[in-house]
Amino acid sequence: MSEQLNPNLLEEQKNVCFLKGTEPPFSGKYYKTTDAGMYVCANCGHELFSSETKFDSGTGWPSFWDAANSANVATEPDRELGMARTEILCANCHAHLGHVFPDGPAPTGMRYCVNSLALDFKPKQSGTDRA
Repeated sequence: MSEQLNPNLLEEQKNVCFLKGTEPPFSGKYYKTTDAGMYVCANCGHELFSSETKFDSGTGWPSFWDAANSANVATEPDRELGMARTEILCANCHAHLGHVFPDGPAPTGMRYCVNSLALDFKPKQSGTDRA
């Protein structure tokens, strides 16, 4: 696991990624994005979520029904705020991404609810199969 903090992160990104903050709903730059590509960790660039699994959950945060590679997204219990949730983190640098809930669409039934501040977006290149 990489423990390096990206020196280019904004203070708001550091708050979300390493102090487990949450951006206000409907405020993030990626919650409405529909372009094809790959969402990567804002801190380390690890591939996290494909645009192919993104959906509008109505929550105000980017939501995905699956990770691009399950090995790239780690989970751990989160009992903050008096409720039991499952936190999602970048498996490479351990940056906080958001939470996963069992109320998403088929085929997984999962909703990975992610802070835009924890992500960067790599558009799909024309004529290639990958972002």
